[in-house]
Amino acid sequence: MSNDLPDLRASHEDRDRVVDALRVAGGDGRLTAEELDLRLESALSARTLGELAELTADLPNALAAKTKDVLVVEQHGGKYVREGRWSVPARIELRTQLCRVTFDFTDAVITSDVLRIETDMVHGKLFFVSSPGIVIDTDGLHLTYSKVKLRSKNSPADPRLRIELVGTLLHAKLIERRS
Repeated sequence: MSNDLPDLRASHEDRDRVVDALRVAGGDGRLTAEELDLRLESALSARTLGELAELTADLPNALAAKTKDVLVVEQHGGKYVREGRWSVPARIELRTQLCRVTFDFTDAVITSDVLRIETDMVHGKLFFVSSPGIVIDTDGLHLTYSKVKLRSKNSPADPRLRIELVGTLLHAKLIERRS
C-alpha cells in the first residue's frame, strides 16, 4: 500500500491486508478489544488508501509482525499455557518433556487458515480448547504408548482453522475440549 497516493481508491485486497495487520496487533496486545473493533469496522468501510494508512500508522510494520510467525515451546517439566487473547502463529514447534501444555483457542486471534504444530513430546499432556470451526488433523502424528481424544469428529467442510499435528508423542496424551 503506497502512502504516495492517499486519495487512490482502496481494493478488497488492500482492506484485507489492513484487517490482517489489525488482528495481529490486537493479538499482540497493542490494541484493546474496543480499539480493534472500531478499527476493523473502519477498515472494512474505508474508501481510500489514505483512510487505511491512518488505521495502522501507530502500529509496527505488518510485514515485520509476520516474520515472528513461529512459536517455539521448549520446556522440561511444569506447565505451558496460551489462553485469552493471543495471536495464533502459522507454526508452533513443541519440544517438551514431563510437561502439560494447553492451547486455548476460545479468544485467540486467528490470522491464517492452517496452524502446523511440530511436536516432540515425551511424558506429557497436550490440551486443546477449541471452538466450532476448528479441525484437528493428527494424520502426521506418530504415537508410541500415547492416546488421542478428539471432539471434532464431525468436522466442517470449510473450517475456520485447521490444526495439523506432525511429529511424535511418546507416553503422552492429546486431549481436545470444546469451549
